[in-house]
Amino acid sequence: MPQTLLNAKELSQRIKFSAPYINHTLKDNVFIEGVHYIKPFGGRKIFYIWEAIEKELFKPSSPTQFIIPMARGGVCHG
Repeated sequence: MPQTLLNAKELSQRIKFSAPYINHTLKDNVFIEGVHYIKPFGGRKIFYIWEAIEKELFKPSSPTQFIIPMARGGVCHG
């Protein structure tokens, strides 16, 4: 199945969050490497996988799930 790879700017146009917010806040807190994004060839460039992110966006939130804010702006999912 083909996957749509987007850079942060292209993703920001689809989900209406700024590219810096995606790269600094959502990456590694909500978006997980290998699931929602990849770094091809071990490089610095990041490609977000649209199909995985779209699935995450429409995933229902669980009423029993809680989030603990962390000091540096991250979150811990409980």
